[in-house]
Amino acid sequence: MKVYNKLVRDKIPAIMTDKGKRFVTHVANQQEYEQKLKEKLIEEVDEFLEDPNIEELADILEVIGALSYNMGHSFDEVNQFRNLKNGANGAFEKRIILETVED
Repeated sequence: MKVYNKLVRDKIPAIMTDKGKRFVTHVANQQEYEQKLKEKLIEEVDEFLEDPNIEELADILEVIGALSYNMGHSFDEVNQFRNLKNGANGAFEKRIILETVED
C-alpha cells in the first residue's frame, strides 16, 4: 500500500475504480483543503521545474483557479489583478534582471 495524503482532481477516484484499484479517500474540511491546495501548488510548480511543458503549466493554472475560487474570487478577477500589475509595473517580457540597487 502506498500513502499519498494529497489533493487529487475530482475524477481520479472514478478513474482508479475503473482500473480496479482499491483506495481510501475523504472530503477535506475547509482548513485541510486550503493547506492541501498550497501543497498542490508547490507540487505542480516542482513538476514544472523538473519538466517544463504546457501540461504542467496547465496544472499550475488549475490549482491557481481553485485557490482563487476558495478565496472567494474568480480566475477572471485574478487575471484582472495581473493586468493591473502589468499596467503599473510591467510584465516580464523584456527579460530585465535587477543586479544591484544603491541605498
